[in-house]
Amino acid sequence: MARILWFRRDLRIHDNPALVAATEAAYADGDGVVIPVVLIDPSLWPTWGAAKQAYLVDSLKSLDASLGDNLLIQHGRAQDVIPAIAKQFDVSGVHYASDFSEYGIKRDGEIAQSLELLGIEFIATGSGYAVAPGRVTKDDGTFYKVYTPFYKMWMKHGWRAPAADPQVWPTWATPDTRHGYPERPDTGNIVIPPAGEAAALERFEWFLDNAVDDYRDNRNIPSIDGTSRLSIALKWGEVHPRTLLARLNDSPGQETFRKEIAWREFYADVAFNRQDTIEGYFNPLYTQMRYDTGAAADEKFAAWCDGRTGFPFVDAGMRQLKAEGWMHNRVRMVVASFLIKDLHLEWTRGAKYFFDMLLDGDLASNSHGWQWTAGCGTDASPYYRVFNPIGQGEKFDPTGEYIRKFVPELAHLSNKDIHQPWAVLGGLDHGYPAPIVDHAVERQEALARLAELPKGAQKPPYPATD
Repeated sequence: MARILWFRRDLRIHDNPALVAATEAAYADGDGVVIPVVLIDPSLWPTWGAAKQAYLVDSLKSLDASLGDNLLIQHGRAQDVIPAIAKQFDVSGVHYASDFSEYGIKRDGEIAQSLELLGIEFIATGSGYAVAPGRVTKDDGTFYKVYTPFYKMWMKHGWRAPAADPQVWPTWATPDTRHGYPERPDTGNIVIPPAGEAAALERFEWFLDNAVDDYRDNRNIPSIDGTSRLSIALKWGEVHPRTLLARLNDSPGQETFRKEIAWREFYADVAFNRQDTIEGYFNPLYTQMRYDTGAAADEKFAAWCDGRTGFPFVDAGMRQLKAEGWMHNRVRMVVASFLIKDLHLEWTRGAKYFFDMLLDGDLASNSHGWQWTAGCGTDASPYYRVFNPIGQGEKFDPTGEYIRKFVPELAHLSNKDIHQPWAVLGGLDHGYPAPIVDHAVERQEALARLAELPKGAQKPPYPATD
């Protein structure tokens, strides 16, 4: 009897414990046959942007090639499709990696019940994390709400070595009933990066050879290719974080990179323990924050989305998002602060837009990253910390190289003038807009709104603008 290996957010064949488990079980059954399956849910697929759809199609084609073109792609609701194909092909077990989202836990529970009635095993092996959510706890068994102590305990807990490949690879089998790939949409001007496991591993090797040693310093400079750019691969499971961690030493750059991996695991752990915080506030006091709504607020939101706010560093980031489906992390913090503190719009609007646009859009990291900036999350940057969109550009893009790449209307300006083009004669001559708000005024307004909240949300004295 064959086994099914259900690929989800683990689109790779190396360091894949579920694949190893399925292979070993298949050979124990006698024939070593494994049917690799991917599902396309027709209720979810249309909600994704063209860039995300295109990237996933490319990633699935890469996975399919590594499986000898044997990937069974089915379209439908998992609770219906998995039991149906398990029964149709008379398999003895379905193998998968654990999902810790509220939706995933509920879905997998329903599938387990259906398979149990059929006498078919439903076996979870491994997850998309070095340390699965729920494993790192305080002495009293509760979860960490602050990153630094979580990181220390995460390091103390440790993680397994990367999973070795099967001693003998399975016989991949694909029935003739597969539905095939969804249509890859036209992405227009959006540049889709190389997808798949091989591309992720190649990028990691480049990062180790060229950028990781300077990562602590260069990771904040958006004009430099100084980050791993592996967030997309980690989101889709084209590489496992264990694979990355196993290659790192304790040098400053590599330690900083390890801490960034831990941030992803911290947010996943928080989301697992507080599923309500994916869309809701971790600190409920901030539900009373006064945000702007209505037509004027919508116009400002549209200007923010389009990169037409009149603040070059902010606009460069938003245009990078549209051009690449990705944005440099330093800039993500700046544009998030601008939306919340300068435009006075609720963080949930920005989080939804980011998740829809980002190829690396991860629910836990996205939601809690936004709440960090909004001051309402775990380990939060206090609400009164307001990023200065001008000062951030001057500090992290001093030559204006990043701005010139994505805001060509300002390419004629000097390194100094490019950060405040409205203050320079001829600075707005090529169609770039004047600022839609006065940052100094809006910063004071943000602090005034903070002062309206109940005691506990306010943490004076207020420091200078960051």
